[in-house]
Amino acid sequence: MTTPPPRVAFVIGGAQKAGTTALAAYLARHPGIALPRGKEAHVFDAPDFDDTADATAVDARYADWFEPGAAAALHGDATPIYLFHPTLVARIARYNPAMRWIVLLRDPVDRAISHWHMEHARNADRWPMFAAMLLEDWRLRGHADDFSTGSPLRTWSYRRRGDYATQLDALYAAFPREQVLVLMSGDLREHPQATLERVHRFLGVDPVAAPEEAFEPVFEGRYAAPGRLAPSRMLLHWLTGRMRRRLRGTYGIAFDR
Repeated sequence: MTTPPPRVAFVIGGAQKAGTTALAAYLARHPGIALPRGKEAHVFDAPDFDDTADATAVDARYADWFEPGAAAALHGDATPIYLFHPTLVARIARYNPAMRWIVLLRDPVDRAISHWHMEHARNADRWPMFAAMLLEDWRLRGHADDFSTGSPLRTWSYRRRGDYATQLDALYAAFPREQVLVLMSGDLREHPQATLERVHRFLGVDPVAAPEEAFEPVFEGRYAAPGRLAPSRMLLHWLTGRMRRRLRGTYGIAFDR
């Protein structure tokens, strides 16, 4: 008896606050694509994930996330933390070595600012932005592999989530590059139809055109972003300097300040 392939064939694996919600919404309109209810299934980063689980057991965890009747669709998951940690990348590789990854990257300074505003609005972080960025390494000490609900690694990893070179190192060590599509969040914002068509082709589904008004804005943060010369932005630019230089040197990816 032939073993069926794993249910989930692609992930929008990150980065957080880089447009993954918008991309998932655009993809969900395709009749041949199925995404989890609520977008993020958080299967592989679940605190109770069993590292001995085989693909059938993982599929069982996914089953309730999808609408009935979507069996013929291409199933995906859009959980941005998957890119962030090498343990999660390794779990996904064991589950489905043929998994296709869609990765959205945003300027790590802007990403960190957006992340802090989200946690601050949730009352998950009471520290001012300036202090939160400076104290991040101290606050995350001892939580490098902590996937518990509300852990410091989930909530206060403002700068660390922007270390894209390290994350891509782990991803490319586990998956062939032809199974990874790296996109810039600015392209999704400025050219949503063309970017979506790239994703459709990458996934092997027929592109579906949509009117421009069908594309909701990618970034709709309800906060005033600090200006180019604001102390908090300048601090972040300095704190992320080494990781941005390595990203540019290793992968040729640079963000304009």
